[in-house]
Amino acid sequence: MSVEILSRIQFAFTVSFHYIYPPLSIGLGLLMVLFEGSYLRTGKEVYHTLARFWTKIFALTFGIGVATGIVMEFEFGTNWAAYSRFVGDIFGSALAAEGLFAFALESGFLGILLFGWNRVSKGMHFIATLGVWLGSMFSAVWIVVANSWQQTPAGFHLVGHGMNVRAEVTDFWAMVFNPSSVDRLSHTWIGAFLAGGFLIISVHAWYLLKGKHIEVSKKALQIAIPFVAVVSLAQLFTGHHSAEGVAENQPAKLAALEGHYADTAAADMYVMGWVDQENQTVRGLKVPGGLSFLLDYDFEHPVPGLNAFAEQDRPKQVNAVFQFYHLMVAIGMALIGISLLAWWLLYRGKLWEHKWLLRVLVWSAILPQLANQFGWFAAEMGRQPWVVYGLLRTSDAFSLAVSKQQLVFSLVLFAVIYSLLFSLFIYLLNKKIVHGPEDRTLRDYRPKQASTAEIYKS
Repeated sequence: MSVEILSRIQFAFTVSFHYIYPPLSIGLGLLMVLFEGSYLRTGKEVYHTLARFWTKIFALTFGIGVATGIVMEFEFGTNWAAYSRFVGDIFGSALAAEGLFAFALESGFLGILLFGWNRVSKGMHFIATLGVWLGSMFSAVWIVVANSWQQTPAGFHLVGHGMNVRAEVTDFWAMVFNPSSVDRLSHTWIGAFLAGGFLIISVHAWYLLKGKHIEVSKKALQIAIPFVAVVSLAQLFTGHHSAEGVAENQPAKLAALEGHYADTAAADMYVMGWVDQENQTVRGLKVPGGLSFLLDYDFEHPVPGLNAFAEQDRPKQVNAVFQFYHLMVAIGMALIGISLLAWWLLYRGKLWEHKWLLRVLVWSAILPQLANQFGWFAAEMGRQPWVVYGLLRTSDAFSLAVSKQQLVFSLVLFAVIYSLLFSLFIYLLNKKIVHGPEDRTLRDYRPKQASTAEIYKS
């Protein structure tokens, strides 16, 4: 393998592992706000119990997410020096904004969230929970803005010549609101909400199957199931709007997503299939003209195919892009079906009777994680051969001073360390889930033992 491919594999591995945790933090944070808000509104201890329990799991995901995210910043300098030189001014602005407006907010309230129970007022603790969640949301804003700028650059000009050329911000807000940032951010946020929401559903469905924490679990599902049903439907709209943006700004990527080769012809939409890159054909189940209709409400609307672009300017792994994209869509549709069925049965009061569906809900936590990963793979591989679309090729962005041996050694080392971290995460997560929520109702109203002084007085 070349240095370029090894560098891409290493960065993809570290990002993929890191991306398990921030979506969970964002999704869990919002549900914690809903649980604690319900406690403030109703005064029912069951919501307090839920908020305290999920705060512990949030802390676990937050901690590992921070630790695994640091590695990527070093990789920018070690493996992608030419890229870092080119985008340094852009990324510097976005990451500085993340530190000032997001991480400071999140970490500032984190201590109150974790250790403020019974030390600050209920209202203050709710504000801290809200602050931590908003901090995680704002953190996603600036990371997605930086990545979206690579997809659709705006608000900049180029300075320097040759190897010293770099992009420099000329309009900060044009850089922030580049053509794809809002669509990609909304899509990312909803993916995070689904990851956190289905984890909560999974755990409490497992409790119901085991006959444990019945009241707490029913309350959790009564909030989480309608929540994921609504946001999974919303993901359809954000995904469609994002695809329209890709058609306008990155037409070669859109062609790869559907395996569309013809220069300017109506484009089919595939439910599933397999791309034969050598013969430039796709075998599978399709809706003839479906992609054309989604873009222009006309089954005959011409869509530029991969052959409309020079070979060096279009993605090479078309079948991989196609498969990852369609797996993401399939999982998204499955989540809509699962959540709507569960909501309907919940509304009728019959969810608890359907053990098979509870078992499906237990395993459903894996699906949003897979969809998030597959969507990211499709987006990044579909952008190739550009690391900054239309400006900097991936082949010109990596560090020439890094050898294959160094990359292989560090990749193996990362694999070992991250495997240990993931094992630790699963162990601690399982330990907290098996322990379960504290039964605060029994604990808080348990009769107190008489003190020695009271016994003496009697």
